[in-house]
Amino acid sequence: MRRQVKSGQVGKELLPGQSPALLKALHLLTREGDLNADSLRKLKQVNHLVRLLSPAVEDVLERFGDPLVVDCGAGKGYLGFILYELFLGPAGKGTLVGIESRPELAEKAEALARALGYERMRFHAGAVEEAPLPGRVHLVTALHACDTATDDALLVAARHNADHVAVVPCCQAEVARQLAEGRGGSPPVAELSRHPWHRREFGSHLTNVIRALALEALGYQVTVTELAGWEHSLKNELLLGRKARGESAAARERLEALLAASGVRPKVVRSLWGAGGAPTL
Repeated sequence: MRRQVKSGQVGKELLPGQSPALLKALHLLTREGDLNADSLRKLKQVNHLVRLLSPAVEDVLERFGDPLVVDCGAGKGYLGFILYELFLGPAGKGTLVGIESRPELAEKAEALARALGYERMRFHAGAVEEAPLPGRVHLVTALHACDTATDDALLVAARHNADHVAVVPCCQAEVARQLAEGRGGSPPVAELSRHPWHRREFGSHLTNVIRALALEALGYQVTVTELAGWEHSLKNELLLGRKARGESAAARERLEALLAASGVRPKVVRSLWGAGGAPTL
């Protein structure tokens, strides 16, 4: 991969309608307009996710008068600002709320939104589950929200009846901890997590399989794909969900069978169904 992109070549890395001015404001471009290696890696990840999200964003903008986009674990707000510049701003409608647990990042992003004149963009400092959101949300995103923070984003989508959800999980540790506590299921299945390295990798994979099945049980049509090339990020799995129907009993049965076989019950499952029964939304 190139180590740096000089200003004269930066245009080749941008999406249609994407401005160097915004990327400078986000400190992804240097004052000279160059992209260093770290910023290029970040930009490629965010821009690829924006491409994959564009049908969902265009869908909610077309079908709703003032759609609400919620970016969970927003960090510095790269994804939200780019979505606003490319879609919500030109459409003249739609609101984007970024939720970030670190107050200093939320405050800086809020100040930048005001400086840029992004009137329908705001940031909430605090936990995802405590964010003041209206009853209806149309699109939920989370890029590299760590461990159970990705579950929190999925729960926002479920509880607010989101039409679309897109998450790129990161640092899935909860299930690995449950496996380490001896919840590895039957002896043959337990062999998949006996060694710490395998436990971490198997735990991450199992976490995302459970998340995808949980979305399917809630009536989402789910696509699991790669976000970008592995040279840009090792946390590279993207779960895309589009609300297509009511709850699916068949998917719920498959989910419960997997949970029974693996012996784990991660946050997204506990929060939705507890020990069993109807969703507790």
